[in-house]
Amino acid sequence: MPQGRRIAVLRERAPGETRVAATPETVRKLIALGAEVRVETGAGVSASIADADYQTAGAMIGSAAEVLGGAQIVLGVQGPGPALLQGVAPGAWVVAILDPFAQRTQIDAYAAAGLESLAMEFMPRITRAQSMDVLSSQSNLAGYKAVIASADVYGRAFPMMMTAAGTISAAKVFVMGVGVAGLQAIATARRLGAQVSATDVRAATKEQIQSLGAKPIFVENVAGIVGEGAGGYATEMSEEYQKAQAELVSSHIAKQDIVITTALIPGRAAPRLVTDPQIATMKPGSVIFDLAAPQGGNVEGTVADQIVERHGVKIIGYSNTPAHLPADASALYARNLFNFLSAFWDQEAGGPVLDVEIGEAIRLTQSGRVVHPRLLG
Repeated sequence: MPQGRRIAVLRERAPGETRVAATPETVRKLIALGAEVRVETGAGVSASIADADYQTAGAMIGSAAEVLGGAQIVLGVQGPGPALLQGVAPGAWVVAILDPFAQRTQIDAYAAAGLESLAMEFMPRITRAQSMDVLSSQSNLAGYKAVIASADVYGRAFPMMMTAAGTISAAKVFVMGVGVAGLQAIATARRLGAQVSATDVRAATKEQIQSLGAKPIFVENVAGIVGEGAGGYATEMSEEYQKAQAELVSSHIAKQDIVITTALIPGRAAPRLVTDPQIATMKPGSVIFDLAAPQGGNVEGTVADQIVERHGVKIIGYSNTPAHLPADASALYARNLFNFLSAFWDQEAGGPVLDVEIGEAIRLTQSGRVVHPRLLG
């Protein structure tokens, strides 16, 4: 490709999507690498970024057609519709969170159009790719927002308060799933003064829970757990472990004021962690925040983007939790994209050239075909 790779940044079109794939900060950095950056009019408005801010950073502002014309790299938060991508250069990269299992028809359309689609959520969890890990950056904010939203809906204070009129007890918060989102939820709930406990299928997380000042709740002496998945993700549990965990959770959850569930298995429906009978044991006025709502939910009865009430317990599940913090979520996501592009930027080629390890991990389509192993067969 020619010197001065043309990069297009689109306005997001998915309902409820408030994030943007570039900020003035990353635009300046991309231009410093030698790129030409074009940003669609209004792309950053919902993230509190004006078109003038992009122009000051050196970007050209225009309509979708003007921005996409001849573009060799298209940056998005969610994957843009293939019909929108008319006029891009042959073999152009589409770099976004592409959700290929739910959006397979769109991925096939990228292939048919000759586009090279790169799924940022497939970034391998290896040391050199940490700064490119969009799942971690967005999950961090999601864990924080889950606690803040729960505190807003919960009708009581989080910290213990001793007043002349009497003492208010600290809220009890239980975090289920201690990945990036869960750890941030623990830290946030602790900062708000709650009494926090947490559980996970991976034994290695016990020390992480304790390091944040929370109480670990774990099944002991049960063989057959399969929780230490490749790349740091949890996998499915043995039936024996599931039964033992359900019994432990049932006894613990009844005493909690706030429950945050975060368990996700990439490419699969979210595992069920909290059942209706368990919800019924909780105190009226308690709150559950289900971060797995976009993948069917960890909690029985979760409805995406609604607050539903079951047995006097309010259940919250946003379909896109990071989008509720658009400015910060955009800033982190845009840096992930810049870190990715800059790590592979080749001055002679005038743009990024992927190596085998990262390329094979995130490339979904190339040369008119779907090429990712997880999408074949």
